[in-house]
Amino acid sequence: MNANELQIEVTQDDDATIVPLSGRVSVDSSPTLRKQLLAVLRSEARPAVIVDLTNTPSVDCSGIATLVEALKIARSHHVALRLTGLQGRLKNLFEVTGVLSLFEGSSYTTGPSTSKAL
Repeated sequence: MNANELQIEVTQDDDATIVPLSGRVSVDSSPTLRKQLLAVLRSEARPAVIVDLTNTPSVDCSGIATLVEALKIARSHHVALRLTGLQGRLKNLFEVTGVLSLFEGSSYTTGPSTSKAL
């Protein structure tokens, strides 16, 4: 996989839908991420969706906008949207911009995440 390509998986456990991302979230990949997240939020009955950013080295402003849009839609569907795997510069970016505070109750780690981030 090219480091610039975004790969999106969707898995489910009893309590949540897990969406692990691998690669950069950029203006080029944000539309694909948006489409996938909206499909998950509109079709799944799970009480939580967890976006795992462990293998995501960077997220640009379009990626942040996509996550915030997904959060708004999740709330309207009474689904918790959580972030996990934030670390290093990416974690700092989400904290400094105030984006992390929008995801109340988000679980984030400084190391590799687990699928049980609830």
